[in-house]
Amino acid sequence: MFEQISGKEQASSMVETENLAEFNKETFGENEESEFDDKEILCVDCDQMFIWTVGEQIFFRDKGLKNPPKRCKSCKQAKNERLSAINAAQSAGIKQRIEVAVFCAKCREHTTVPFYPSQGRPVFCRSCFLEMNPSLLNGTDSDKD
Repeated sequence: MFEQISGKEQASSMVETENLAEFNKETFGENEESEFDDKEILCVDCDQMFIWTVGEQIFFRDKGLKNPPKRCKSCKQAKNERLSAINAAQSAGIKQRIEVAVFCAKCREHTTVPFYPSQGRPVFCRSCFLEMNPSLLNGTDSDKD
């Protein structure tokens, strides 16, 4: 029933075990010189700091993701729910009106806009937008001649 293991096979088995232990240390950060540390990141939606853990960083690396997360878990979940609701409405043929709460880039007042703002571009409330584009109030377009 039991097989005799030769000295050669036993030595090979020990080398594989040592390689596995080394692999686990490098992969799961069990060594003292881990390449990852917990990082604090500012959420782009709620402006709160959140922790990007070592485990999450390893997951990102293993999946080939190059950029760190932009949103905390609750904001990411809220964004995914919004996108899911929009997709469901579009599939059902329902035209949805979007209203996104933002802060005006000029006066810092809370307002809503009928679109999802692009990251890195300023969003203005109605009064600041019209103040910067007075031709819209007059009904004239200075580009047309």
